[in-house]
Amino acid sequence: MLEDEAIPLERNGETITLLGLADPDFTVKGDMFGEVPAMVSTKLKNLIGDESGYTILLSHRPELLETYVNCGIDLVFAGHAHGGQFRLPFIGGLVAPNQGLFPKYDAGLYTDGGTSMVVSRGIGNSIIPLRFNNRPEIVLVELNAG
Repeated sequence: MLEDEAIPLERNGETITLLGLADPDFTVKGDMFGEVPAMVSTKLKNLIGDESGYTILLSHRPELLETYVNCGIDLVFAGHAHGGQFRLPFIGGLVAPNQGLFPKYDAGLYTDGGTSMVVSRGIGNSIIPLRFNNRPEIVLVELNAG
């Protein structure tokens, strides 16, 4: 587990920085004042420092995509939405934690600028121990130089 940590991964003279964020729910109860994006941004900037190589972020929260984009993260792996718990054909997820009804980031690949985010539906359940039209998944991503 990487909780507010960064580690360099080196192979064939190339470095990828792997970053991990602790879930803000463990440090900020609720987000009445909208402080979570600013807090996450500060943490990311401190972790990245002057690093200019490729960055991969492990973060629980897909709803913070704009923050990840603003920090220059290249690739994000996220979850938390449980695929929207119940999936409606042609619409997608019905409800997700911290996103409410019809979440924007419930499952799949999202791209904004130079940042790509993969959101896994995961293998567990949310508050409701039931999935509808929403099979659990484990995501496999292959990185290619190019």
